Amino acid sequence: MNSNVIAALLPVVLLVVLGYVAGRLRWLRPESAKDLSNLVFLVLMPALMFRTMSKVDIAHLDPLPLLGYFSAALLLFALTLAYHGMHRLSLVKGAVLGVAATFSNLVMIGIAFMSLVYGEAGLVVLLSIVSVNALVLLTTGSVVLELAVAHEALQAPHPSGAAPARPSGGRVLGRTVAQAVKKSLLHPVPIPIVAGLLFGQTGWVIPEVIDKPLQWLGNAMGPLALLLVGVTLAGARAREHLRGALALTLVKNLVLPALVACFGLLYGVSGLPLVVMVVAASLPAGANSFLFAQRYKVAEDLVTAGITASTFAGLLTVPLVMALAARLG
Repeated sequence: MNSNVIAALLPVVLLVVLGYVAGRLRWLRPESAKDLSNLVFLVLMPALMFRTMSKVDIAHLDPLPLLGYFSAALLLFALTLAYHGMHRLSLVKGAVLGVAATFSNLVMIGIAFMSLVYGEAGLVVLLSIVSVNALVLLTTGSVVLELAVAHEALQAPHPSGAAPARPSGGRVLGRTVAQAVKKSLLHPVPIPIVAGLLFGQTGWVIPEVIDKPLQWLGNAMGPLALLLVGVTLAGARAREHLRGALALTLVKNLVLPALVACFGLLYGVSGLPLVVMVVAASLPAGANSFLFAQRYKVAEDLVTAGITASTFAGLLTVPLVMALAARLG
C-alpha cells in the first residue's frame, strides 16, 4: 500500500522540486513565471476542461457518490469563506483558500493511484468525480471570487479619503452583483466546462485534428502548473507561512475526507464507491488553487507552501485515510 502511495506522489514531488531548483538558479524569473501562469490558466487549463467535459455522459453518472463528495467539499468551501467573513478577513483570500482546501489532485496523482490500488472498478468511481470536479468546484470558486472582488472594491475607501457620491445602496449592490456575475460567466474556467458538457450531450465526437492538439495542451497543464508551484516556492517566504500551510494541509488531507465519509454514509453510499471517494478527498491539494492565487494576486506564498506541504504530508496521511476508509467500506 505504501509503495503505491510513494509511486503516485513521487512524480509530483519531483516536479515541484525541479521547479524549485529552476527558481533558485534563476533559470526562470518571477515575471516569466507570471506569464507562464497566464498561459496555463488561459490556454492549457481550458483545453483540458473542454476535452474532459466533452466525454461526460450525464445519464451514466452515479449520483450518490457525487452528491456525497461535493456536499462535503462545498460545505468546507462555505465554512472557509464564512470564517474569513466573521473575522473581517479578505473574502477573496477566503475563496482562494476554499479552492485549495477542497480541490484534490485527482488527475496527476489520483488516476494512476486508484488504478494501482483499487483496479478498474475504483477508477470508474474516481473518473465520475473527475468528470464534474472542475464544473462544481472551479466554477463555484470563480463565481464566488468575482463576487468577493466586487464586494471588496465596493467597500474600499475612496482615494481622496471622502466617501464618493453613490446611488442608493440597492442599485449599487445590484450593479455590482450583475458585473461580478458577468465576469464569472465570461471567465476562462466556466466557459470551456459548460461548452464541453454541452458538446458531450450532442453525441458528436471531436475530430482527431482538433482532439490531438487539445490532448497535448491538456497533458501539459499539470506538469507545468507543478513546475510553477516550485518556481514560486523558491521566491516565497515559506517560513512566514508555515503555520498557515500546515493548517491548510490538515484541512485538505484529513478534514475533507472526514466530511466526505460523513456525507457518503448519510446518503447511503457503501463499499468500494465510499472508499474511493474518501481516499480521493485525502489526496494532496491540486495546483489549480495556485493558479487562482496568482490570477487574483492573493495568498500566493501561502497557497504555494500549502500545496507543497500537502503533497509531502500525503506520504503519511493518504495511507492513514486508506486504512480508516477500508473499515467504512
